[in-house]
Amino acid sequence: MAAILPELATQVVIPVAAAVGIAFALLQWVLVSKVRLTPERGGEAAGKSGGPSDYLIEEEDGLNDQSVVSKCAEIQNAISEGATSFLFTEYKYVGLFMGIFAILIFLFLGSVEGFSTKSQPCHYSKDKTCKPALANAIFSTVAFLLGAVTSLVSGFLGMKIATYANARTTLEARKGVGKAFITAFRSGAVMGFLLAASGLLVLYIAINLFGIYYGDDWEGLFEAITGYGLGGSSMALFGRVGGGIYTKAADVGADLVGKVERNIPEDDPRNPAVIADNVGDNVGDIAGMGSDLFGSYAESSCAALVVASISSFGINHEFTPMVYPLLVSSVGIIACLITTLFATDFFEIKAVSEIEPALKKQLIISTVVMTVGIALVSWLGLPYTFTIFNFGDQKTVQSWQLFLCVAVGLWAGLIIGFVTEYYTSNAYSPVQDVADSCRTGAATNVIFGLALGYKSVIIPIFAIAFSIFLSFSLAAMYGVAVAALGMLSTIATGLAIDAYGPISDNAGGIAEMAGMSHRIRERTDALDAAGNTTAAIGKGFAIGSAALVSLALFGAFVSRAAISTVDVLTPKVFIGLIVGAMLPYWFSAMTMKSVGSAALKMVEEVRRQFNTIPGLMEGTTKPDYATCVKISTDASIKEMIPPGALVMLTPLIVGILFGVETLSGVLAGALVSGVQVGNLFRILGFTFPQIAISASNTGGAWDNAKKYIEAGASEHARTLGPKGSDPHKAAVIGDTIGDPLKDTSGPSLNILIKLMAVESLVFAPFFATHGGILFKLF
Repeated sequence: MAAILPELATQVVIPVAAAVGIAFALLQWVLVSKVRLTPERGGEAAGKSGGPSDYLIEEEDGLNDQSVVSKCAEIQNAISEGATSFLFTEYKYVGLFMGIFAILIFLFLGSVEGFSTKSQPCHYSKDKTCKPALANAIFSTVAFLLGAVTSLVSGFLGMKIATYANARTTLEARKGVGKAFITAFRSGAVMGFLLAASGLLVLYIAINLFGIYYGDDWEGLFEAITGYGLGGSSMALFGRVGGGIYTKAADVGADLVGKVERNIPEDDPRNPAVIADNVGDNVGDIAGMGSDLFGSYAESSCAALVVASISSFGINHEFTPMVYPLLVSSVGIIACLITTLFATDFFEIKAVSEIEPALKKQLIISTVVMTVGIALVSWLGLPYTFTIFNFGDQKTVQSWQLFLCVAVGLWAGLIIGFVTEYYTSNAYSPVQDVADSCRTGAATNVIFGLALGYKSVIIPIFAIAFSIFLSFSLAAMYGVAVAALGMLSTIATGLAIDAYGPISDNAGGIAEMAGMSHRIRERTDALDAAGNTTAAIGKGFAIGSAALVSLALFGAFVSRAAISTVDVLTPKVFIGLIVGAMLPYWFSAMTMKSVGSAALKMVEEVRRQFNTIPGLMEGTTKPDYATCVKISTDASIKEMIPPGALVMLTPLIVGILFGVETLSGVLAGALVSGVQVGNLFRILGFTFPQIAISASNTGGAWDNAKKYIEAGASEHARTLGPKGSDPHKAAVIGDTIGDPLKDTSGPSLNILIKLMAVESLVFAPFFATHGGILFKLF
């Protein structure tokens, strides 16, 4: 029985859904742009907003509205220029790498059959004829470049949107926390929908254009398409590492000298590192995260398409079931659009206490709506019974089983999100316990934070393990791939929530630097605290999906490399296993050391300016912001290269010298190790499923423990404060330790696993043919 949805309808639905997503993103941009960065009388503003409650706080405090708005516009411009300058510098180096690696892809894959232009027997169906290896080399290279460019554009657009919205969020905070929330969230939605829709549209166009040449050779077509995922992830790696080093070097330098030594507020304009700090939020947390999640989406789609192409969908040339992953993503855009309206139009935030619940509702609503969407797509887009490739065999699967695979990934993502929120939000006891530990100094704060991070890994790992077991049992590796896609199906909402955090953080910094009322800073701090939690939730989604994607890619690699079984008792595999398990630690050590070295230079420069510039502490002289920006820029560009080289070269070196069996061990070891270390470092700041989860959650908890003390919203918090107290200084130290973990090493770790896996899959034909040189010699 064929799918209900005909091919023509499928060819219409996917691009229309992408177009709707792009149109909705542009609509949100237009709405945000209505917040003026030019002086406007409070009365007029209130009248336009429709209520007397929208009065400007400055009217009470006697501050000059024109002066405040002008300062905000000036600061926004400085942040935007700094972020744009850094990204252009970074992209020059990344572009050079992109060109070199594209040449390697062509040479390695083209040499599989000696650059022959003759057709060859298909790898999985020997009785059929497929396009020559040279064609695979050319189209894989083109797909790689497409993925790389889309990833870079996604990150750049995200940065431009965030720097466009930060000052507007600050100005809206004068009217109330609700209006500031809507501005920040809409801005995040612009990035989320643009990235989700553009990623889907580019992949859809590539499949159709490549199909003109490949014709009925769907095995070759979708093998070439995997280059799209490789391009997306390779750019994400450099974006995450480079941006993370930039932002955390500035953040640590600004906090240690400004808060701890000089006892001045966060984002105080007297702090020389304050502009670099705010620039870093955009190049690391916005541009880096955008590229990261785009890479996850591209890889999960490519992994599913590769397996589907050698299943009954591809063998029988059934287009609608074949592009089932793209249909899921299309429905995801519509589901996220409906969900976004609940935050921006259907309900209004009226108090600080409503911010986190509103963001949590976004996760719940998007998951529920998407579940219905998945059921609809599975009913319309799949035949009732079909077969899925399972390591040489064809496994019979029914459409309802594939629905369960996607749904389990989707709901596992929600569970990971809720657990992350519990362990990183200062509304719950874990973070409050970490804050309380600051009574006795930084050491106990660090101990409590590490323990929190370790503990926070437990439930997410069980959720990931259950998802893998159920999805693999139902639909083999294809089930795992679509489970990852299910976790990422609400990527537009996830990115909106994630980008909201750095935008709110920037808004608070602009309020402080512009000399606005402390009540406005309280509002932006409340937005920022919720943003820290949502950022951790976003990293949780990225980590969970990375584990599933990597496993699916690993399965595709094992099949493509013709490995019958991965036996860990075999010496070739075992040596790869222990080396792979070591890689996340080596990688994390490199990124942590890079942040530490850059932060050291930043601290010394900030101290120098405070000690040598007369009138700086009194506020009568401006600091030299440009020098601090240069320190972060130079350090990030220089230090991002070694970690990037480690990740990109490891599969090539292992595959060429030791062969596909050892490489399979390396991938397995890196996946398991990364997941474990990830959670520890997610609380600290790493991102492999466990290292990553732990690192991210630890870092998020330390950050919000600091904010819990600073806000003083409860009697317990007030006993630990105020700002500048010994417990507060201990909390700041914990926050600075967690910064590189949760925003540099952690987020980069999930890219490490995915990137090594997809790179191995792309180069699998070459490794299977020419790899294992050392073992062949001996």
